[in-house]
Amino acid sequence: QLACPLDLGCHSVPTKKRITSMASSTEADEFYVRYYVGHKGKFGHEFLEFEFRPDGLLRYANNSNYKNDTMIRKQVFVNKTVVEELKRIIEDSEVMKEDDANWPEPDKVGRQELEIVLGNEHISFTTAKIGTLLDVQDSKDPEGLRVFYYLVQDIKCLVFHSSASISRSSPSKQRMNIFVH
Repeated sequence: QLACPLDLGCHSVPTKKRITSMASSTEADEFYVRYYVGHKGKFGHEFLEFEFRPDGLLRYANNSNYKNDTMIRKQVFVNKTVVEELKRIIEDSEVMKEDDANWPEPDKVGRQELEIVLGNEHISFTTAKIGTLLDVQDSKDPEGLRVFYYLVQDIKCLVFHSSASISRSSPSKQRMNIFVH
């Protein structure tokens, strides 16, 4: 089990979990996204992890010990428009309909995890690191893994754009007015 860099309770959720009986309106509006990709290797525990919370807090951590690099941690508040765009991207991907039962198991090369709470659904995927689309095509579930792969790429773009917008001299928490078209 790998240590959780953002103290998010990593690796403690089951492979796939659906909660469909949430009743209250506040639970129906719940939203949370966490992504982790990493491995233990020659340079120790190397990973990328981020989470979006319902209040717009984006937390990001990247640890590479290559050439004695230090861990990068950033957090920023994104506005409601960004959160709504992220929800739209997830809904449009239809990833909540997927099942990771036939996806490659994590191995020595590494693991990926994607956890999403969207309304009354809670899903958690775990799979091996995906190097190329050939890895996707060669899997037992190429269609489902392709949905996961492209969603992760879209979310990473949003995260990198948001975290790159933070100047090095800015406070650790800052409200970002990032608008996505």
